[in-house]
Amino acid sequence: MINAYAADKEGGELKPYQYDPGSLGAHEVEIAVEYCGVCHSDLSMLDNEWGMSEFPFVPGHEVAGKVAAVGEHVTHLKEGDRVGLGWHSGYCNTCHPCMSGDHNLCGQAQGTIIGRHGGFADRVRAQATAVIKLPENLPSEVAGPLFCGGVTVYNPMKQFELPPTAKVAVIGIGGLGHMALQFLNAWGCEVTAFTSSEAKEKEARELGAHKTLNSKDDKALEDAAGSFDLILSTVNVKLNWELYIGTLKPKGRFHFLGAVLEPVELNVFSLLMGQRSVSASPVGAPVTIAEMLDFAVRHDIKPKVEVFDMKDVNKAIQHLKDGKARYRVVLKN
Repeated sequence: MINAYAADKEGGELKPYQYDPGSLGAHEVEIAVEYCGVCHSDLSMLDNEWGMSEFPFVPGHEVAGKVAAVGEHVTHLKEGDRVGLGWHSGYCNTCHPCMSGDHNLCGQAQGTIIGRHGGFADRVRAQATAVIKLPENLPSEVAGPLFCGGVTVYNPMKQFELPPTAKVAVIGIGGLGHMALQFLNAWGCEVTAFTSSEAKEKEARELGAHKTLNSKDDKALEDAAGSFDLILSTVNVKLNWELYIGTLKPKGRFHFLGAVLEPVELNVFSLLMGQRSVSASPVGAPVTIAEMLDFAVRHDIKPKVEVFDMKDVNKAIQHLKDGKARYRVVLKN
């Protein structure tokens, strides 16, 4: 039996929950969960904001732990290996995106907390393809958030072959944004942080920003016209997107990483005249996750985490809901 924490209704309190996962699949591994991050996506799924949650619902898709068991056809992992698991827990492994190394774009990708039970538990299972060994020098307590937030901000840097000379801005210095600043700085970019919090300006510079811009100051945004090659938006709220588009250079790109639920209204003319682009991307493929982990270790990039005991999961969730997290909340078994 697997011991977990589950909610039995939308927005419900998480309570102790046991379930029998059945026999281990030939291509699966079972992970003994040591740490599991609490992500805003867990909150969205808990509240069924995206209309695809199933109850009882066990959140948790930022897992770090050790392999407890391997299926008979798993050869690249063994019991005792330190590993991590992110948003996806399996892929078809035969479609064109999978065969091209873009597993995160697989139409049949299985979400770790979509139609299955996640990592707010003592154990969790996943297809071995989705489970990545942790580098030796990466502490387990900070590894989990890299498997979701970390690869989410790293993926566009790789996909768009971002040059190290690029001028890049990040909107939102929170769970995603604070990692984006570190990755972009280490990549070699000139990094600007858009933030509405004066208190976060100093923190943003400490995390890797060379400059900051007050996102509540329309005049400051107008004065920054034509400044950036790339803007990464990590927020999930509606903003005046036109103002931000105006800060892009010709051929600049505005890239969504935060799941904004409201329609995005844009003036096509401002895109057309500058040959600018708007795009978005989800997490990253296993090969990208592994590369991102190696890059993080090489450049000493770590998410800033606050650790709660797994039994205090509801306190941890409320801490995140209240906007008090600095910057990722992690549960410890």
